[in-house]
Amino acid sequence: MITFDLRNKKALVTGAASGIGLATATRLARSGAAVAMNDLGTNERLAVEVAKLKDEGLNVCSAPGDISQLDSAAQIVSSALNSLGSLDYLVNNAGAPGTKVPIPLDDFDALTPEFWWKMLNINLLGAFWMTKAAREALVESQGAVVNTVSESAFMHNASSTAYACAKTGLVQLTRHLAKALAPKVRVNGIAPGIVNSTWECSFGDLELYARTSVPLQRVGEPDEYAELIIFLAAGASYITGETILTNGGAQL
Repeated sequence: MITFDLRNKKALVTGAASGIGLATATRLARSGAAVAMNDLGTNERLAVEVAKLKDEGLNVCSAPGDISQLDSAAQIVSSALNSLGSLDYLVNNAGAPGTKVPIPLDDFDALTPEFWWKMLNINLLGAFWMTKAAREALVESQGAVVNTVSESAFMHNASSTAYACAKTGLVQLTRHLAKALAPKVRVNGIAPGIVNSTWECSFGDLELYARTSVPLQRVGEPDEYAELIIFLAAGASYITGETILTNGGAQL
């Protein structure tokens, strides 16, 4: 297990009420960082998870809001900076499939303009709005951005074509932001495969899929993804513009 001493470091994690985001926020805080945790203001779980970590004596705060909207993203960053004072790491983890079951590739009717825009706003543009809002603070701290992409950016197994295209765009956004913010700020991404966590879209028996399609023959744990996110944020000083496919070897 990779460990870091992150005392005096400040981080903002989006989509932090569950799954990879919660695992990342928890590991950052337990490593000594002060962490602003974001999720939708309507998600009651955010307050619950923030309270749990505070009960551990960890330095966390809540920064609710909708990352998919420009004004809201700016408010999230402003709230985080008001609480933290500065910002070293931005983890753009928030995302959503927008459907409870995968949409078949040939179901064009389900891919409405409204659905396309929802997927693009949440899973692609949100990372840009957040990075744009945090840019000045990150440049000042010479910090880092880590984007949560998806294996669907590289493979065919996705909740929908719109989701996969948004995440594919996020790979390119990661590269472009890395160039735009260099040399002060590094920008990288991870592309997770299946996760042992709650997710709006059901893909059936994940354990069976893992045994038959993943060389490591198991589902990825949120903390395993969080470990790589923190490595890219707090370590990896000569890596930028990369998106690391992290799916137990499912592409092999």
